[in-house]
Amino acid sequence: MEQRLGVLVRALETVPNAAVEASGNERVIVVAGVRITTVSPIDAEDSLTDIDTLAARWANAIELGLRDAVDRRQGFGGSFFADTLAALQTVLSRAWSSVVSVVPRLLAAALVMGTTLLVASGVNRVLVVVFKRRIADRTLENLIRQLSYYSLILLGVLVAADALGFSPGALVTGLGLTGLVLGFALKDILSNFVSGLLILALRPFEIGDQIVVGPTEGSVERIELRATQIRTYDGRVALVPNAEVFTSRIVNNTADPIRRGNVLLQVGYSTDLDTLVERLRGSVASVQGVLDDRPVTVRIDELAADAITMNIGFWTDSLRSDYKQTTSDVRRHIASTMEDMGLPLPEPDLWRVAPAHLEEWKTALSSRREPLHPTSGAEKNDYMKGKSSK
Repeated sequence: MEQRLGVLVRALETVPNAAVEASGNERVIVVAGVRITTVSPIDAEDSLTDIDTLAARWANAIELGLRDAVDRRQGFGGSFFADTLAALQTVLSRAWSSVVSVVPRLLAAALVMGTTLLVASGVNRVLVVVFKRRIADRTLENLIRQLSYYSLILLGVLVAADALGFSPGALVTGLGLTGLVLGFALKDILSNFVSGLLILALRPFEIGDQIVVGPTEGSVERIELRATQIRTYDGRVALVPNAEVFTSRIVNNTADPIRRGNVLLQVGYSTDLDTLVERLRGSVASVQGVLDDRPVTVRIDELAADAITMNIGFWTDSLRSDYKQTTSDVRRHIASTMEDMGLPLPEPDLWRVAPAHLEEWKTALSSRREPLHPTSGAEKNDYMKGKSSK
């Protein structure tokens, strides 16, 4: 229509009346023998009127528009000014139509997303209260909370996309077509996401466990879908990507409530081992934190050249704080036991190096020895002569 009306505006000096011609069930609007547009029964239904009334209305509007355009071309500035003004009006009209059409959709989508975030946050808080009263499994709570939260967010995104005019089916199809590209571009994020789900489902460790992942060691504070938050023993927070956690070798120090500790001790060969072993067992067993239902073991690990290496084993709580404190107390009791028995710690041997032919070395050194402090004047003169002759 715009192209045909533009041709008419440039070709006509006066605008004839717009005529409406019947063409079967349709009506055709004709100006100066040029078919401008066709009015169909569907157009009439959309306008809630009959086809003849709608065709007359359109013909009148086209005729008025053509007359205004011709008058502008014949007025100030001629056709250049008229074309420029018409183009500007067209751009502004389309922009306004877009604003009128898009802004309400944007507001609707923003309202949907805001409502979704509020609902997701509310559900998250309700789950916290429910789990606190009913279930004490923090890892299961974390899994259900995150799945519920992100499921609601995804649902809100689909509804907001529908409010913007995107069909959910078309949106899913479009995501499927671009899935390969997104998979390569976001492979690390997707890998962390899937690894997070597997960690929460398989549960190789739980919130509160003390684990070792590569160079990172500490207590697990949170298991998110992207990373696992670990509080190290010096108070720092480490966020380890879930893909790295899932594929790494994990040591869970608190998977069992108790843990075995070992202290090495070196004693001399002159030590009464039977008495020392009995004293050590009793002393270590009396340490606070050492479990009574597990026996204390004292074994000889090595017979070295200068000492006997003994291994004292005991069982205690697996938490790092308790384990470290108990091990320190065990070492202190071992030192006290050795002190009570009068057993010093072994000292390294003193190696003495002597020549093979000692008497010959003594004779050679005695013959070459010179007096260091001459006492009389004659001795001093002889000493100086000897030095000068040498």
